[in-house]
Amino acid sequence: MTSATRVLVLNSGSSSVKYQLLDMTDSSRLAVGLVERIGEATSRLVHTPLTDGGARRERTAPIADHAAALKAVAEELAADGLGLDSPELAAIGHRVVHGGLRFSAPTVITDEVLAEVERLVPVAPLHNPANITGIRTAQALRPDLPQVAVFDTAFHTTMPEYAARYAIDAETADAYRIRRYGFHGTSHAYVSRETARLLGKDPSEVNVIVLHLGNGASASAVAGGRCVDTSMGLTPLEGLVMGTRSGDIDPAVTFHLKRVAGMSVDEIDALLNKKSGLVGLCGDNDMREIRRRIDEGDERARLAFDVYIHRLKKYIGGYYAVLGRVDAVAFTAGVGENAAPVREAAIEGLAELGLAVDADLNAVRSGEPRLISPEDARVAVAVVPTDEELEIARQTYSLVNN
Repeated sequence: MTSATRVLVLNSGSSSVKYQLLDMTDSSRLAVGLVERIGEATSRLVHTPLTDGGARRERTAPIADHAAALKAVAEELAADGLGLDSPELAAIGHRVVHGGLRFSAPTVITDEVLAEVERLVPVAPLHNPANITGIRTAQALRPDLPQVAVFDTAFHTTMPEYAARYAIDAETADAYRIRRYGFHGTSHAYVSRETARLLGKDPSEVNVIVLHLGNGASASAVAGGRCVDTSMGLTPLEGLVMGTRSGDIDPAVTFHLKRVAGMSVDEIDALLNKKSGLVGLCGDNDMREIRRRIDEGDERARLAFDVYIHRLKKYIGGYYAVLGRVDAVAFTAGVGENAAPVREAAIEGLAELGLAVDADLNAVRSGEPRLISPEDARVAVAVVPTDEELEIARQTYSLVNN
């Protein structure tokens, strides 16, 4: 058990590092920041200390790589008396996107763990390499400090085999690790628990459908605190319509594009991941802009919105059937927390399932968890702001403090 109480949370992307320093005695944030455009001439670091009225600082200068980025972060923290050499720092928690089946809980990073994360690169080629780079860089800065991996996939490892399996040749699936893993797990874990708290119940007593709606979007069915189904699969491409990703699609579309359009595998990959979803349907992936265009009578924007909502309703209904009893539907992430028209449209017409939205409550803008369903609704509809950094910090601190 450690007497230190601070946790640094790192989320390393391919050209960015997001970070937060938290004090786990009261879950307060001491500093937050972002380094972006790493490796470019116009790299940018934005750092905000949250103690003693510290002012936001920004620097724009070339930052060559993740090592230089974390060194710059360490300098900014040190300037506020929060340096990485502080004895108050208990651990560094890392967001790692793909942990496969092996990692179902936060894990202290060893050479063996890192090797397994590397072995999973083929199923998370856009995310795991950047996560690994961030881990190695942090290890070099503080080799004496526990480094903990918190996996996006971990919360979903409780899915029953019949929900995780694809109906393809079992030997091929096993040989190449082809199954549904799910993502956004830290968000789904946090939001499902916070929804139970909002209802005044223990998570073990509550069945929740969580709708994480951001540029990436996913749904989960959570029964008594355990995930039993989720919309993303082998990769984050499956499931809901997203900002630039198609979500569910007939697999034969890929064969058709290769045979008839002559597209390469890489071109099809880019099409489905970066040029599809809302941006593919109407040219915009910002829901605010899509709603503005709808208000002006834009038919492409209206169709994109309708496709998005149709898919969302299908998952709500499907997960209702999977759970059998639903206590709450919780909206979270950028779109889920802020786009009242999306929440209204997704729940509209589901009164037979006990679901309804109160228009006045839905229109309220707040950063707090809240119910937006009528008082007499059989199933609660909630808006629960997600906090993946706090979830990572909690899991990290719990692990190193035992």
